[in-house]
Amino acid sequence: MGLFGTIIRELGPWSWHVLGLLLLGLEILAPGTFFLWFGISALIVGTAALFFDMSWQTELIIFLVIAFASLIAGRRLMNRKSAGQEGEGDTLNRRGSRYVGREFVLGEPIAQGTGRLNVDDSVWRVTGPDLPAGAKVRVVEVDGSVLKVTAAGE
Repeated sequence: MGLFGTIIRELGPWSWHVLGLLLLGLEILAPGTFFLWFGISALIVGTAALFFDMSWQTELIIFLVIAFASLIAGRRLMNRKSAGQEGEGDTLNRRGSRYVGREFVLGEPIAQGTGRLNVDDSVWRVTGPDLPAGAKVRVVEVDGSVLKVTAAGE
């Protein structure tokens, strides 16, 4: 038996705790909530091995069952959490996209195809047909930081 086998034999159930901590440390270095579930599973098996006398084959089977079950449950939990945040995070870096389809009243006229529009507490550059101040416009597209508008009746 080599050095690695001797260390595992001497540590006994504590080798699962060492493996669990190594996997949790690996999760810190390479985040993605993948090694997290295997690390927690190793800690659970190590704790169970302290209280119950099990062969290494039984410990390995228990580890694999717990690891894959927790991996699947964890993925579902993470997907459900991220699905609930789609409405908030999908326009985080595209603020203007939330205005598409909405109508606003021009505070300043659009002259020579460009103008400015006050929306909430922001001032946006707009492009569209020449319209007087006070005209209703509908946002039809966003091009970077410029809102493309048409007259609301069109």
